[in-house]
Amino acid sequence: MRVSVEVDKCVAAGQCVLLAPEVFDQREEDGVVTLLDETPGGEHQDAVRESALVCPAAAIHLVES
Repeated sequence: MRVSVEVDKCVAAGQCVLLAPEVFDQREEDGVVTLLDETPGGEHQDAVRESALVCPAAAIHLVES
């Protein structure tokens, strides 16, 4: 799995960070998402998929391998 985020679309809701803190974080100044791991291991992939589904801005994109 490869993860990408559209920072310009992010609305700083933080759902991704709550679900997959090993993969996503938020910038201190504005809460916008930062991607910590663009190729997360199997143990994080379900949480990353859920993060993409619940993102209110649809800013998280996944490419399954």
